Amino acid sequence: MLNERLLKQIEFIKEIDNVKYIQRKTKLFNSDRNENDAEHSWHLALMVLVLTEHSNQPIDVLKVLKMVLIHDIVEIDARDTFIYDTQKSHSNTEEERLAANRIFGMLPKEQADEFIAIWEEFEAGETHEAKFARAMDRLAPLLQNTSNNGGTWQEFGVKYSKVYEKKSVIKEGSDTIWNFAEGLINESVEIGILKK
Repeated sequence: MLNERLLKQIEFIKEIDNVKYIQRKTKLFNSDRNENDAEHSWHLALMVLVLTEHSNQPIDVLKVLKMVLIHDIVEIDARDTFIYDTQKSHSNTEEERLAANRIFGMLPKEQADEFIAIWEEFEAGETHEAKFARAMDRLAPLLQNTSNNGGTWQEFGVKYSKVYEKKSVIKEGSDTIWNFAEGLINESVEIGILKK
């Protein structure tokens, strides 16, 4: 008889394959193809490994990696909410909570509890690890949009003030990366790919 714990873990692994089908509004670098959530999470994980030295505070890198790898799994049920959506809040919703409980709840209890706690920590954005993970989450689409002549900013008429507001979260995780990001935002206005 197969180990029940292993069977639960395998079912979870099969379920999260669905993250590959969740399309984001942001397009790949220098491309007109939309990124999916799995690509986004993979990219963030590598960004964490490369950019950790720029964190404002010492951080537990493994915990940050867990955050960026699981933070969008809830979108299997809740779908992706565009950060600049004017109709639906991008913050933690009851829909996402239900998704977290269902999807992470497929795991053995202690793993489910750990993943839910990590997801909640990311969403709250209060710990050093969460602040750095969220900085990476906001930096990636900024780099993508600047590589695509404004990308989703142009496509959806997003203005400078909204981009600045949403991206300013980066400074909570890294002053160094925020200085770079702020420069990119201002340069985007100067070259006309982001409107004031």
